[in-house]
Amino acid sequence: MPSYLSMDKSSLREEYKRLSEVYAEYKAKGLSLNMARGKPGSEQVSLSNDMLDIVTSKTDFKTDDNPDVRNYGGLDGIIEAKRLFAEILDVSPENIFVGGNSSLNMMFDTIGCLMENGAGGEPWNKQGKIKFLCPVPGYDRHFGVTEYYGIEMINIPMDKNGPDMDMVEELVQNDPSVKGIWCIPKYSNPQGITYSDETVRRFAALKPAAKDFRIMWDNAYVIHDISDTPDKLLNIFDELEKNGNEDMVFEFASTSKITFPGAGIAAVAASKNNLELLKKRYTFQTIGYDKINMLRHTMYFKNLDGVLEHMKKHKNILKPKFDLVISMLESELSEYGIIDWIKPNGGYFVSVNVFKGTAKRVVQLCKEAGVVLTGAGATYPYGNDPDDSNIRVAPTYPPLDELKIAMEIFCLSTKMAAVEKLM
Repeated sequence: MPSYLSMDKSSLREEYKRLSEVYAEYKAKGLSLNMARGKPGSEQVSLSNDMLDIVTSKTDFKTDDNPDVRNYGGLDGIIEAKRLFAEILDVSPENIFVGGNSSLNMMFDTIGCLMENGAGGEPWNKQGKIKFLCPVPGYDRHFGVTEYYGIEMINIPMDKNGPDMDMVEELVQNDPSVKGIWCIPKYSNPQGITYSDETVRRFAALKPAAKDFRIMWDNAYVIHDISDTPDKLLNIFDELEKNGNEDMVFEFASTSKITFPGAGIAAVAASKNNLELLKKRYTFQTIGYDKINMLRHTMYFKNLDGVLEHMKKHKNILKPKFDLVISMLESELSEYGIIDWIKPNGGYFVSVNVFKGTAKRVVQLCKEAGVVLTGAGATYPYGNDPDDSNIRVAPTYPPLDELKIAMEIFCLSTKMAAVEKLM
């Protein structure tokens, strides 16, 4: 089959008729398949079931720094949980604050803290119009948090090394109204890109015009490898120290896609100054988070080696799903000249750029045939993808047999939308 771009109108009409007949067959099946969000599948969640009973074997419920985890106290988490996250993020335990189940919640609270209390200066919400840099395509919930607080968002293009650092440096170092940037530095959502060493070093060496500029370093997929040759991410805190910029970064992580989404534990890694800033706010917000759940996790994993062994089980489940998605994109779509994608070594998504101006139509066609995708435009601030091209494919939740059918419909819908556009 020649590229759609080289076909005349008569050939395109003939192709569209053929595609429409196949599409009608799928539509008649009354399917209900979901690839909308990066949720672990039931097989993954079941990997951690033994954790649910582990605390019952504990007799005194004491930890190294807490007399009884069943009671009040311990605002920033038990020491065992701090040590575990410190190993995962390669920082000191004294730089860890362990919270509840959601790193997104901690990100929201951090932005709220900076808005209302500032970062060693005037609160952000008293400084007039402020701005945030947003690598695109990116994570819709990051954009939602910033929009909620009324912060203007500026698109920063991504390439294979991460955000366009020339653009980042120019904006950060010349505009004092730029207060921060969202980053998913390893296996970015949705592209699966890991920031290069040079990119990390340039972030750590920034000289912001705003002294209260902060990098939101959402390291959500720090140990979520699906390849036998996983990506390596340079430790930004080591680089910050070299530049005297220790206060510039808040780093976030959680066990949401390691154990139980909604019932895991989350943490933020930050400098002493930044942690003190957060603690002043959290002191009025909570007396302490679920220390029994922290204990449950640390008893189960014990240390980083235990977590990494657990993640190998996740990899064994996820790799066939990602392999299926990539192989179907290659076999079903590569020859038509209407699509490109990035093959990730980890994370939870495959970022697909369909034919320009057709992403919304692809999502619509999939929905009408029984496949729910993340909304077109969601990977851009304000839901506005200027090319109407990017779609975030989430292969993790459906069982393999359902995923295959969903991808058949996705590929078919992508072809139909492109031919419609070309006609």
